[in-house]
Amino acid sequence: MDTKMEEKKIMHYSSHQKILLVGEGDFSFSLSLAKAFGSASNMVATSLDSKESLIGKYSRASTNLSELENLGCTIVHEVDAHTMNNHPLLQTKYFDRIVFNFPHAGFIYRECDLWQIELHKHVVSGFLKSAREMVSPDGEIHVTHKTAGPFCKWEVVTLAEEAELFLVEEVPFFRWDYPGYINKRGSGPKCDKTFPVGDCSTFKFSKVRDMESMILEIIS
Repeated sequence: MDTKMEEKKIMHYSSHQKILLVGEGDFSFSLSLAKAFGSASNMVATSLDSKESLIGKYSRASTNLSELENLGCTIVHEVDAHTMNNHPLLQTKYFDRIVFNFPHAGFIYRECDLWQIELHKHVVSGFLKSAREMVSPDGEIHVTHKTAGPFCKWEVVTLAEEAELFLVEEVPFFRWDYPGYINKRGSGPKCDKTFPVGDCSTFKFSKVRDMESMILEIIS
């Protein structure tokens, strides 16, 4: 990545950052970043699905993948968020930003059922622990997640604390801030359909607690 090139930004992300995207659906979020930067040479975009499965599930996947490849993106399929730090193509890399938008365990029970919530929490917890091993010392791990009930019961901040991560900030998420991005259900017969985001935030975590929070804690 050539940091001498003009820096381009979109929301929390910069063309000068090494960015890992986890659990991509039709790769429209990755493509939105890449188009904003004018290049994707600083990005690694991954999916749990195989390439063949993606193309079968998502109507725009093939086109999006081709565009990303043309922009220089490294694309890796069949990456498990729990073990990605041991993936042969990723285990020696460190990233300034690691991003997982709308992590989900699949539609097994109703969203309000305790068993379903525990499955979701397991997905997020495993991701955070693996991402912690891959984020640079001053980097951030981002989880975008619904904040209304029952999704607030996932307790994402608590899961991060259990992974020895600290909350940097929580900021509102709006899909229109990322032109071309269409969030997908990702599972079941309606996997290519979108879903209403509603109240939603991007939670930013880091391995180092910010100095202001430490001072406030000492004072209190």
